[in-house]
Amino acid sequence: MSPEVGALLRKARDSLTAAEILRREGYLDFAAPRAYYAMFYAAQAMLLQRDLSFSKHSAVIAAFGREFAKTGAIDSKYHRYLIDAQDFRNLGDYDLGASITPEQVDAIFMWTREFLIMAEEHLGAS
Repeated sequence: MSPEVGALLRKARDSLTAAEILRREGYLDFAAPRAYYAMFYAAQAMLLQRDLSFSKHSAVIAAFGREFAKTGAIDSKYHRYLIDAQDFRNLGDYDLGASITPEQVDAIFMWTREFLIMAEEHLGAS
């Protein structure tokens, strides 16, 4: 594993830890986006392992689906988790009227934990 891929995985784990702290303190609209970023960094790590790098969120999500979900390299649910989590990230970061519920945050956290396990197994990390 390259140092860059390892750094992205560390950033993914740290983002989940930060999200858990925010959740525990009641900052749900901030916890959900941080959990999304954990998945986003893990997806970037998987793509970088294939020498693919993108700066836009939409490009990372599209390439992740194309390279991994559509080919059957991973279960397509992980692509769906990433897409849905980005929607919650946008809600938490940009929507001034709506709030993310505890149940929604719990679902995002479940997706994120599964996603990170999948990414680490796929990349051979521990």
